[in-house]
Amino acid sequence: MQPSKGNILVVDDNKSILSALEILLSPEFKEVTLISNPGQIPTELRKKDYNLVILDMNFSAGINTGNEGIYWLGRIRESNPEISVVMITAYGDISTAVKALKAGASDFVLKPWDNDKLLATLWLAVQLNFSKKEVSHLIERETELKKALTREQKYIIGTSPGLMHVMKVVRKVAGTEANVLITGENGTGKELIAQEIHRLSDRSGEVMVSVDMGAISETLFESELFGHVRGAFTDARESKPGKFETADKGSLFLDEIGNLSYHLQGKILAAIENRHITRIGSNQPVPINIRLICATNRNLEHMVQEGLFREDLLYRINTIQIEVPPLRDRGNDIILLTDFFLSKFSSRYNKPGLKINQQAHEKLLKYRWPGNIRELQHTIEKAVILCESGILKPEDFYLKSPDKPRTDGTTPTLEEAEYRLIKEALERNGGNYSAAADQLGITRQTLYNKLKKANK
Repeated sequence: MQPSKGNILVVDDNKSILSALEILLSPEFKEVTLISNPGQIPTELRKKDYNLVILDMNFSAGINTGNEGIYWLGRIRESNPEISVVMITAYGDISTAVKALKAGASDFVLKPWDNDKLLATLWLAVQLNFSKKEVSHLIERETELKKALTREQKYIIGTSPGLMHVMKVVRKVAGTEANVLITGENGTGKELIAQEIHRLSDRSGEVMVSVDMGAISETLFESELFGHVRGAFTDARESKPGKFETADKGSLFLDEIGNLSYHLQGKILAAIENRHITRIGSNQPVPINIRLICATNRNLEHMVQEGLFREDLLYRINTIQIEVPPLRDRGNDIILLTDFFLSKFSSRYNKPGLKINQQAHEKLLKYRWPGNIRELQHTIEKAVILCESGILKPEDFYLKSPDKPRTDGTTPTLEEAEYRLIKEALERNGGNYSAAADQLGITRQTLYNKLKKANK
C-alpha cells in the first residue's frame, strides 16, 4: 500500500495498543498522534485537521458496554462531522457494532486485528474523509458559480482611446499570474475589468470569487475570508470554507480594498505571502492557489504616506496597476453606452422603438457624470420608465451633481443632505472612513452603506 496523506488520531488507554498502532501506521500515513485519555480529544481536534480517529470503545476498568466510546464518537461528530471514526474494541458483538455504525462510525474493528485488513479499513476511512471534504468544497464552489451564472451579463462597451489602452493592458496581463490593482472612480466598471482579466486567463475554467471588502464587518472578516470550523464561535453550527478557499485554482477579486482597516490589511498580507490560510477555530494551515485582483477608488499611495494603508501590502497587490478612466473622459463612449442601455431597458419595460433625439444626446455628452457608468445606466432606466412618447428629449433626463448645492431654490432630499455631509467629512479626514464615521457619530459600516446606496 502507498503511504496516505492522512493525519490519524489514535485514542486508547492501553499503552501496548498505542505502541503497536504507532509502529504499524507511521510508515503508511502522514502523521499519527497517540493519546490515552479521551478527555484530550476536543483539544487535539482544535490543534490539527485530522482525517481519521481510531477510537477505543471502553476506557473504565470493568466496563465493557462500549457506551464510553459511543459518547466520545458523538463529541467528535459534533466537532467535525467530516472526520472518519473507526471504533476498536476487544469486547465486540453484533449489537455493539450496529450501535457504533448508527452513531456515525465509519467502521468497527475487533482486537486483535489482522494488520493488512486493518490498514485497508483505515485507508478507506481516510479516503472517505477526503471525499467528504471535496464534496463540501465543491458545494461551496457550485454556490459561487451559480451566483456568477445568475448575475446579469454585462459588457465592456466603448472605443475611446482611454478604454482601448485599458483593454490592451488587460489582454497583456491576463495570461500571467501577476497580481493586478484596478483603480478608478466609483461606477467606472472596475469589476467588469476584473471579470475580463479572469475570462482571458488560464484560470477561466475555474470560479472568480468577488468580495466587497467595505461591506464586510470587522467581526465577520476572518470568517468570511478564511472560513471557520464547526463550534469556533456561537453561530458556527457547521464548518465553512472562506472566500480564499472557495477561489482556490481560480481568481479572487477584492473590491474596495482601500476601505479595509489597517490591522485587517495585515491579515490579508499574511495570506498572500504565505499562500495558506487558517480557519477560525483550527490550527491547521490550508494551502491556497489564487490569482489576486484588487480594486479601489482611493489613492493608496497617498494613504500609505498618511499611515492608513500598509506599504508592503500595496507592493503585493499592484504588480500591475490599471487605471479605468472616468466616463466624462471617454467622449463618444457616452453615446454608445446610452444606446446600449436604451435598447436594454426598452426591451425590459416593453417600450420598443424608443429613440433619443440629438439635443438629448448633446445634453448627456456635456454632463460630467460624477457617478460614471452606474449613474448613466440609472438615468437612462428612469427616463425609459417615465417617458410618454417614442422620442426621448433633453427634458426627459434629470441630471444633477450631488456634490453641488441646488440653485433652483428647492430643498435637498434627506438622502442628498446625508451624502453631502458624508463627502464633506471624508474630505476633512483625508478619505479616512473610520475618522469620518466617528466625526458623524455613525459606524464605519453605516457610512460605507450610505455611500454605496448614494452611488447606485
